[in-house]
Amino acid sequence: MARKPHQLDEDDVRVRPGRGKSRPRSKDRPDHVDAQPGTVITVDRGRFTVELDDLTPIYAIKARELGRKGIVVGDHVDVVGDVTGDTDTQGRIVRRHERSSTLRRTADDTDPVERVVVANATQMAVVTSTVNPEPRTGLIDRALVAAYDAGIEPMLVITKTDLTPPDELLSLYGPLDLPIHLITRKQVPDELRRSLADEATVLVGHSGVGKSTLVNNLVPTADRSTGHVNEVTGRGRHTSTSVVALLLPGGGWIIDTPGIRSFGLAHVDLGRVVEAFPDLHALTEACPRGCTHDEDECALSTVTTADGIVRVESLRRLIRSRAGDDEVRGHERHGA
Repeated sequence: MARKPHQLDEDDVRVRPGRGKSRPRSKDRPDHVDAQPGTVITVDRGRFTVELDDLTPIYAIKARELGRKGIVVGDHVDVVGDVTGDTDTQGRIVRRHERSSTLRRTADDTDPVERVVVANATQMAVVTSTVNPEPRTGLIDRALVAAYDAGIEPMLVITKTDLTPPDELLSLYGPLDLPIHLITRKQVPDELRRSLADEATVLVGHSGVGKSTLVNNLVPTADRSTGHVNEVTGRGRHTSTSVVALLLPGGGWIIDTPGIRSFGLAHVDLGRVVEAFPDLHALTEACPRGCTHDEDECALSTVTTADGIVRVESLRRLIRSRAGDDEVRGHERHGA
């Protein structure tokens, strides 16, 4: 039933702004000249922990003006708002600086969705153990390919060398121009500490290989959770569930990541996969035109040494898997 005119009040009156009198939304945005620079050290469901350049850790959210631009661990950002770091305070990330490097991976070799692991890393430490769990050369090779593709200098860190000698891994990767560091469960050599100083190093490896143990030795205040390896499956538990960047006592960053069981390379061009094998890349110059490097006429088929044959087969597994061979992908997922 309609209300009578004398029953209307001001809430019932709809006032429209006159033409030319309404103020349009401004497209000008503040310059944020007072923004504080910092580095993202953790990401948790849309909230970020940022360590400012004066070493003050603060919580922050992403400003709306950044749109869909993603923020990951390692990003250099500018923050405004409450940057005191006090309890119940929060800042806003208003700028993300250009990345010097971006380490990516996909779920498998056919997944078109790229996942950014970390930004602005200068080094990648591929961590593997001699035993418990057994070393998996497939993941090592994939991580090296991703590192070369991202322009990150790789190194190989072999843990638990006090339990089993690393002779097999040394014979396989020793010929490469690749720094290799051997560590025990309780001792980190000074050479490794020096190589990490003033660098941003991301750790990559399977669960249970000792990444978090290594971080706790390098950063005594890290207190990263560690676990045991299942004696039946030979696999470790996911004790680290998120990526975190920690400041090293001597300068530089160490970035711990959760253990991974697959490292997809769908984002890497096939031509760059061969470049990640420096010991084999020189041989491919003698290949016929249009060689796929997975055929009998390939120059790589002339390799006769035991270690060389293993390296060629590893390269060809990556090529087949990258091309979409389901059988090879299953082998890589479970055994390599």
